[in-house]
Amino acid sequence: MQVKNWNWIFIIGFLLLSSSVEAQCAMCRAALESEESGVQAGAVNDGIVYLMAIPYILVAAIGYAIYRLKYGKKKEENK
Repeated sequence: MQVKNWNWIFIIGFLLLSSSVEAQCAMCRAALESEESGVQAGAVNDGIVYLMAIPYILVAAIGYAIYRLKYGKKKEENK
């Protein structure tokens, strides 16, 4: 029971202490630091988020297709 309490303390602590972070590779950061306006840097960060989301969408689509193949046949057999 005591371990569960520590888990909740860590979860709440991480949620309260989280900060907004924008990640870039070293080459992108070096190329964008020379620019004074932040428009191009914002576009690069948006592109990184876009590229990061694609694998998750693909995995979800494949998982849904497998779910439909597995459980779709059971519905047809019951009818």
